[in-house]
Amino acid sequence: MVSQSTLFDEIAQSGDVVKNGLCNICKGSRRLCGRDKCPLMLKFYSKKFATPDIKSKDIAGSSPPAVFVGRYGYPKVEIGPLLPTYMGETEILDKPELWSGKSMYDIASMRFQLVRGKYRIDARDFSKSGRIVDNVQELALTERPVEVETLFERKPSGRVVLDDDIIPFGPSGRMETISVGNGRFERNLEKSFYDIDMNSTDAVLAAYKGGTLVSEIEKAFSVGTMGVGKRRRFVPTRWSITAVDDILSKNMAKEIKFYETIDEFRLFQWKELDNWWSILLMPVTWRFEMMEAWYPKTSWNPSPNEIIIAQDHESFDGRTTYADNITGAYYAARLAVVEYLKSIRRSAAAIVFREVHPGYDIPLGVWNIRENVRAALRTKPYTAESLQPMWDQINSFMYLKKERWLHNSDILKDYLTQRRIEDFY
Repeated sequence: MVSQSTLFDEIAQSGDVVKNGLCNICKGSRRLCGRDKCPLMLKFYSKKFATPDIKSKDIAGSSPPAVFVGRYGYPKVEIGPLLPTYMGETEILDKPELWSGKSMYDIASMRFQLVRGKYRIDARDFSKSGRIVDNVQELALTERPVEVETLFERKPSGRVVLDDDIIPFGPSGRMETISVGNGRFERNLEKSFYDIDMNSTDAVLAAYKGGTLVSEIEKAFSVGTMGVGKRRRFVPTRWSITAVDDILSKNMAKEIKFYETIDEFRLFQWKELDNWWSILLMPVTWRFEMMEAWYPKTSWNPSPNEIIIAQDHESFDGRTTYADNITGAYYAARLAVVEYLKSIRRSAAAIVFREVHPGYDIPLGVWNIRENVRAALRTKPYTAESLQPMWDQINSFMYLKKERWLHNSDILKDYLTQRRIEDFY
């Protein structure tokens, strides 16, 4: 029998999977290579990840709190809690806003402690699905870790879940019952839960403006606690993350694009989890672009020697289609950028350069993009009156140089070729 690692190596060396950056676009979720199983996922699962030693069908633990809504078979989907097999202060297990400075394997190890309970519902018609749905919704709204007890049909087992958009977690099993202890709802999420006349977009915006963390909003959004009356829906976790990032960043972009522009070029640079970041802000009206360079043998580039670059962008008027090349990372990065611009009450053209180096070999989810672009924008920027000094700094910090980035950038090409009003002064 051919091992999973050997299969991966054979496929990677053939070049079929990485042709035109297919793996980078697919990220294991769309089966664009036509194979039944993603060869990169086989590689990840061939590793020996430490998971809880589960000895019983009955599991009790302190959920961070955390929930998960699957997407396969939509609208018939699996919903349920994520919980460890122990009690205590587990908040950090599901709050990426607290993970700054932790290594990739520390984060993965934390997340693999979480056991997923599964219960099948119709995401569009769950009103008669019973008490389990109510408990999952209550858990998603709860502010602090809460005791959860689950009875499974059999002992949870199986591989850990890895995905480029969602945060990993450990083994899973189908639930028979669930009991959730008493916990206090997060106040902003509680308001939207009981306000059945507020649409989901307004609920997301209200919670964010009230100080609720993005990760908490995403959970509430995914379990049908936002929206107008009977139009409420469960939303797969993968989709809810991007939806919340998109709603928040699009709303703020509408506001910041009419601010005065910054009066200088600003460049922020950052390294974390073997991701190298340069965020360039230019003193022109709002537009946004993200470029990702995936190095050989990283999560979504099995090529032995080819660097694959993906790019998406938007002009002043924003996007009307999904960012198919960068996918969820695009909206996470855009949110971090518009948060910064709103905080200084200025507009700018923003370009995010991301290099993904071989040390990043386990997909951890788009929180990595949002939190690390936020971190970069908290540092002191390099400033200049023209673009050239910015290129000098990018060339000295990033592995890829000006020519490669410029070749793949629509925003920079437009900036360098189009004349602007200020050119006539």
